[in-house]
Amino acid sequence: MKFKNKYFKVFALLAFVAIFMTACATKTEHGALAAPSAGPYAWIYNVFGRPLQNIMLFVEAKIGGSNGAGWAIALITLVVQFIVMPLRLNSSYKMTKQQEKTQKLQPQMQLIQNAMKNKNLTQPQQMQLSQLQMKIYKENNMSMMGGMGCLPLVIQLPIMMGIYQAVAYSNQLAKASFFGISLSQRSIVLTVIATALYVIQGYLSMIGIPEQQKKAMQMTLILSPAMTFFISISSSGALALYFLAGGIVIVIQQLITTFILMPKVKKEVALELKDKPLKTVVTQESIDEIIGSTSSNSSSPAKNQAKQKLHKDLRARNAGKQQRKKK
Repeated sequence: MKFKNKYFKVFALLAFVAIFMTACATKTEHGALAAPSAGPYAWIYNVFGRPLQNIMLFVEAKIGGSNGAGWAIALITLVVQFIVMPLRLNSSYKMTKQQEKTQKLQPQMQLIQNAMKNKNLTQPQQMQLSQLQMKIYKENNMSMMGGMGCLPLVIQLPIMMGIYQAVAYSNQLAKASFFGISLSQRSIVLTVIATALYVIQGYLSMIGIPEQQKKAMQMTLILSPAMTFFISISSSGALALYFLAGGIVIVIQQLITTFILMPKVKKEVALELKDKPLKTVVTQESIDEIIGSTSSNSSSPAKNQAKQKLHKDLRARNAGKQQRKKK
């Protein structure tokens, strides 16, 4: 659940950025938006938008032609994406390593999950089981966040907003186009292509992932392309082009992660666990001990019956799983 909450916050931030960038503004007689003169939006424009605007105009002049501005956006995006790629690959390395170790801990985690499903649990028992889950990670020197980091996103956000402003507040760039597609107007073509690239990236990220982890990642597979589509279609063609160029790099990065990084990490984890196996923190006996050791214990027949039913349900559930494995 924590993984989903983290991704939700990230995409909520992107949605806020999209709304923030498309805030009300007046147009000049040349078609461009009037540059902000005060407030946080003006500060962002002066720090990021104006410098990027000058770079884009310079690159456009050097490249020349009617598509010069579009190529300028693509080049700036590619430079930024390749700069942050090592950070993202490092994050992918940590996440993959975490996932491999987590897979080995699944039998212990399953015992806790089975116990948590029982409706007869008291609140103190639920708290103890949750603490036991955290103890599994702590005893094995693992983080529950799995090495996920927002630094690459934080680096890209100012660039993304700057590119939008650079085009929106420049009379020259507001009239620019890329292969006939206006960079200052919404573009369904660039939006669809950019979204498709993130769908491809999501598909590649699922290759070689255990079924249990695939279920946990399903939300990100939907949210990432959905947010790309939402931001691109609600902004200018320049921003959609930014996502398109970035999507190309993202797909390349995912190919490296899936077919080079993941096999390497799996070998490393296998050797590491061979020398230093993961600790067994949770057993059926420890689960039974928690269930039978809370302050809610009482000699009343009703509570004793509930306890016996809980023990019976847990043992029956685990016995059924063992039989299915043997088959």
